[in-house]
Amino acid sequence: MKLKACINGPRTPGEHPAVPVTADQISTESIAAVRAGAEAIHVHPKNSDGTDSLAADRVEAAVRAARAAGVPVGVTTGAWSSPDPTSRLKAIASWTTLPDFASVNWHEEGAYEVARVLLDKGVGVEAGLWNVRAARAWMDSDLRRHCMRALLEVQSNDTPTVAEDLVAMTVDAGVPILLHGEGASCWNTLRLAGSLGLPTRIGLEDTLTLPDGSLAAGNADLVAAAVAEL
Repeated sequence: MKLKACINGPRTPGEHPAVPVTADQISTESIAAVRAGAEAIHVHPKNSDGTDSLAADRVEAAVRAARAAGVPVGVTTGAWSSPDPTSRLKAIASWTTLPDFASVNWHEEGAYEVARVLLDKGVGVEAGLWNVRAARAWMDSDLRRHCMRALLEVQSNDTPTVAEDLVAMTVDAGVPILLHGEGASCWNTLRLAGSLGLPTRIGLEDTLTLPDGSLAAGNADLVAAAVAEL
């Protein structure tokens, strides 16, 4: 996989009208992103108001909808979806329609236990490493080699060296790396990933704007721009 589309994230339609919430919207945006060049989909299951949910029925609806695009589908397990670690674990354990993979933010409380539950259910784990401290904790974890990839996430206000530091720390981890940015760091990090030959991602979760600063029409617009950059 070279490019993954992150089609909604924790955003709501109030931030951009193309942010998909319903199953039909998720299906439409996923198919459009794949036609533009994406090879996998990362989706946040949503409540009707656009907020994120880990409830089994919401996960089922989102995964089934995204799979209409015909590529692997992953979901979030972000703590904002269910702040209490015990409730988060209970929700994930109740899933019956399983995604191909799920991201686990290693800096969040309960990350190890969330990853363990996912692995026990046969769901691939992307270790979300947002900073050097999280990367160190993951590198020391006995679950490291059981993860399908390390998801290096450069934050909007990070300096350019953060991406390089995260790559240097994890390049010998024994699992594939996906490098991407969000907000102001998005396009420069995508270009860095391309120059290093690393998979990356793009979509309305990470940015609303194209490389020239103009507002993207939707996920397909961003994916097409990323393909051109890579």
